[in-house]
Amino acid sequence: MLDVLGLEPDDERVYRALLGRPNSTAVLLADLLDAPQADIDRALRHLVEWGLVIRSAHDRFTAAPPAVALGALISRRQDGLRMAEQALVTFAEEHRAAMTGNSISDLIEVVTGVDAIRHRFLQVQQAARTQVRTFITAPFVAVPPGENSAEPIALGRGVHFRAVLDRAVLAEPGIITDAIDSLRNGVQLRVADQLPMKLVLADADLGLVPLAVTPAGEPGAVLLHRSGLLDALDALFETVWRTAHPLELSARGEAAAATVELGAEGPTDLDRRILALLLAGLTDPTAAAQLGLSPRTLHRRLRRLMDIAGVRTRIQLGGHAVRHGWVEQK
Repeated sequence: MLDVLGLEPDDERVYRALLGRPNSTAVLLADLLDAPQADIDRALRHLVEWGLVIRSAHDRFTAAPPAVALGALISRRQDGLRMAEQALVTFAEEHRAAMTGNSISDLIEVVTGVDAIRHRFLQVQQAARTQVRTFITAPFVAVPPGENSAEPIALGRGVHFRAVLDRAVLAEPGIITDAIDSLRNGVQLRVADQLPMKLVLADADLGLVPLAVTPAGEPGAVLLHRSGLLDALDALFETVWRTAHPLELSARGEAAAATVELGAEGPTDLDRRILALLLAGLTDPTAAAQLGLSPRTLHRRLRRLMDIAGVRTRIQLGGHAVRHGWVEQK
């Protein structure tokens, strides 16, 4: 737990033991923790140097108050991280200046192999300071649904995520669960009828574009640095984003929503969710499952909505729903 502050596991074990047993000797701690005396002595030296443990004149040790000792360590680490962030900005500007006028080979890095692509995919997100934008298509070669470990960490740093899913990808195993988790975490998702490629963009600085399988049978990708090509991909994403349809799933998975009755004058919240799912491209069974409804109940509610709208087909219902604000506009 305290390894993020630079402490080793033995250091933390000894410190936690001293919290409940102040004024202990190294011998007592070795017996208590069933650890070699040399390991305990080394941990105590570290803890005294860090200011986490106080040593008395009789070789007895007491843990310093956590709020004071650990608080000081955390403050120093935060100060160090702020300095590192400032250095990052400086280094990035120096790098951009050095890249100006360089050859194409300096702006494009070819990546081959599943492991290398996965590593770069996570790195691009880790490098983002403000936003990450992605096109998601099938098949999933390097990072299957549910395995993007960099996304929640970046979200925790305040990075804004927007993703466009190819409509066909909604049928892939695990993608609905992954989408629900992403929506719950604040990711904005939209659906397009067809996407031209996979794509990951970090701010306006980095882009990762997977390629076809190489002649050797390995998947490939290119990592792009700031350049005219990256600017074009930036513009492509924004164009597709504007024309894609917002995806709104029931992230709570509550079956209780099925008991909401239809209003006499318009759709209920449940009806709006049904329309949003179907307009995003989910099939009737998938939409019903997401909302805790039976397919028969979903069809009945759609029939009632068509009667309210005065239309005869689902296409007409979709148009009516968009025009009259029953669902979020694109």
